[in-house]
Amino acid sequence: MCRVLEVSTSGYYAWCKRSPSARAQEDAALLRKIRAIHVASRESYGVVRVHWELVDQGVSVGRDRVARLMRQAGLRGITRRRFVVTTQRDEKARPAPDLVERRFEATGPNQLWVADATYIPTVAGFLFLAMVLDVFSRKVVGWAMATRLRTELMLAALEMAALQRKPKTVIHHSDQGCQYTSLAFGRRCEELGVRPSMGSVGDAYDNAMAESFFATLECELLDRTRFQTPAEAEPAVFSWIEAWYNTKRRHSSIGYLSPNEFERRHAEGVPQPRVERRSPILGQPRESISRDAATGGGGSAPAPPGREKERGTGQESSRLRETPESA
Repeated sequence: MCRVLEVSTSGYYAWCKRSPSARAQEDAALLRKIRAIHVASRESYGVVRVHWELVDQGVSVGRDRVARLMRQAGLRGITRRRFVVTTQRDEKARPAPDLVERRFEATGPNQLWVADATYIPTVAGFLFLAMVLDVFSRKVVGWAMATRLRTELMLAALEMAALQRKPKTVIHHSDQGCQYTSLAFGRRCEELGVRPSMGSVGDAYDNAMAESFFATLECELLDRTRFQTPAEAEPAVFSWIEAWYNTKRRHSSIGYLSPNEFERRHAEGVPQPRVERRSPILGQPRESISRDAATGGGGSAPAPPGREKERGTGQESSRLRETPESA
């Protein structure tokens, strides 16, 4: 071996007995922190969010170093799959006007909510989830689950949001599913002082923020767990929303803070590290999309202070949100 390496025998054995370098010891200590963050994130965080977590803990480290250590340790974030989106629409119902026009922006809480529903597959059948999300903080403020997709499910999610937030005036944006265009849902919105808004038919981008939430739910929970019954799935989804998504998960669009932390800082008047991102889909009217897409316009998520920006695709993923069963 010494002849192959072209080193002396004494030098080779000295190298074997030598303790790891200071750099190697630092890498080992840093990797332990990275593993802990990755496990705490339910193994969903990639390099960017792990880096933000380290920076928040006061660790001064470059993102390339984090990427190298995660790659060597085989640690990866999870990715999303693409699904076809369909919505069952009542042709006789009159939809509400589109008050959003793909501009998912709010300067404070309870100004704009987005709502939608999806199904959660189990061995014994489907569990349906309806949710209401506040655009300002990306917090899920209302949700409900049931084994049948009916108007009562959407009403339950709306009631929870109204009870928790007590809005004075808020826009409720959804698709044109028959549950949202029903008379019962419209009457309840009027009683609560909620202004209904609906996107066009067959266009996921008109409710892209809700689609993005469901894509996150899918890749971080549903793709990784096989539920036997709706009764088993319901507490798992509840825990994911309340104990993870709202409380701990770092969201790139709000400065890599959790929704609860972002709202707390807003209430206390703390300067917000909000990230304003402009992509060819989100935040621009329909007529400008083809022009921006042709020129490659779009936004990217910024890195922590003092770090370089990370280039992103700006693409949103979708999942099949409703089945032919309707109210």
